[in-house]
Amino acid sequence: MLMRRIYDEKLAQAAYLIGCQRSGEAIVIDPQRDVDRYLEIAAENGLEIIAVAETHIHADFLSGAREMAERNGARVYLSDEGDADWKYQWVDRKAGGGSYDHRLLHDGDTFSIGNIDFRVMHTPGHTPEHIVYVVTDRGSGVSEPIGIATGDFVFVGDLGRPDLLESAAGQTGAMEPSARTLYQTVSKLEAIPDFVQVWPGHGAGSACGKALGAVPMSTIGYEKRFNPAIRSASSEQGFIDYILSGQPEPPLYFATMKRDNKLGPKVLGALPQPAALDVAALRSLDGSRVAIIDTRSWDAFRAGHVPGSLSLPMGSSFNTDAGSFIKDSDAIYLIIEPSRVEEAVRDLVRIGLDEIKGWYDAGALSAYPGNGAAFATLDEIDVDGGRSMVAEPDVHVLDVRRATEYAEGHLDDSINVAHTRLASRLDEVPREGRLLVHCRSGARSARACAYLKRQGYDVTNLAGGILAWDAAAETRGS
Repeated sequence: MLMRRIYDEKLAQAAYLIGCQRSGEAIVIDPQRDVDRYLEIAAENGLEIIAVAETHIHADFLSGAREMAERNGARVYLSDEGDADWKYQWVDRKAGGGSYDHRLLHDGDTFSIGNIDFRVMHTPGHTPEHIVYVVTDRGSGVSEPIGIATGDFVFVGDLGRPDLLESAAGQTGAMEPSARTLYQTVSKLEAIPDFVQVWPGHGAGSACGKALGAVPMSTIGYEKRFNPAIRSASSEQGFIDYILSGQPEPPLYFATMKRDNKLGPKVLGALPQPAALDVAALRSLDGSRVAIIDTRSWDAFRAGHVPGSLSLPMGSSFNTDAGSFIKDSDAIYLIIEPSRVEEAVRDLVRIGLDEIKGWYDAGALSAYPGNGAAFATLDEIDVDGGRSMVAEPDVHVLDVRRATEYAEGHLDDSINVAHTRLASRLDEVPREGRLLVHCRSGARSARACAYLKRQGYDVTNLAGGILAWDAAAETRGS
């Protein structure tokens, strides 16, 4: 058996290519939309991908299952558990008409890829339809399973959060019942041998849990012994209290991903190929009508940028921030290093932002001013200036950290809205007066400031964030 973990560092998401080297056949579990990566890895290892499977209807990225079925006719394995609201609705909507080759799965079902057997376990709680795949390699001459593709059920050091149906998908009152369901599901781990490897769908940094470990894989035995979420299941109420507390606010785009993965992601066919813009074309863009993503550093951005631009450097949160500030219907233009255009395109289509129309070389942005075009700037202030600013009567303080961070300590009279939820909660942010915006270190607030300025707010970023504020206070007190 061959197994390859294909990991997206920015979304902290793992897909698994599992192949039988004797038959030359392979399956991909939980792929993203740009499926060419999986096809290339399979081909490099002498395998043909004949099937694709999902553990559940994902919230944090667009699935590539439909794309794979269109691309090479792979058979699709999907959950048929859950109620009517949690059924896949695209399996009979093949491009050009007809149905995809597919099989809808229930608890206890089995299928094989060459000499590799897959057994389905229904593991509801994170979502009602969630399933996992217990994998046994008959080709090695054993009858016990080697691993389990756990999706968003068991992570290294955590369990998939049960609150997303309410906090992301808007199903009021779903949080606690989902947690109770997950509590019952945890008991299913007792039937799995301790030596079985855990192949989780996410790693550290994912918003699908609150305490995911950075180790890529684990074992059932290790997780039963040391996973805090599993250990909290010694009582139902203790488990519910633990699993629902401290969960981060889900990024705004999660609800869109749930919708599109259920109805069926649009078939890409190929990656978008945005056109290179000249300076005249860049000057013609209206940043209030199109989404201009400026990937340069914050210091470069605030010193001078195309009016209406969003400051989204190509770091680990690029996808999450873009999905929180940009709608899937928006036309998108990139200000970016030419060598990173494809990277940005892949990042964006993985969360359903497909309308990428053009890009401009960030290294040539100094040519922008002229012929009526001028740079916009954005204010940033240090702690001393911030202390003076908050004393002024027309200034409001906006804290864009997570609610859990805010609860640990915050500035007096500050308003708390996580930066990934700003677009849906602008009615809580005062329009009158000025805003001093801060986060922990100044990075999230910088991205929030650019978004808010695009919305017409008068904003100033606090350099260094609450860390600098607290450090200055300690220095004064010493």
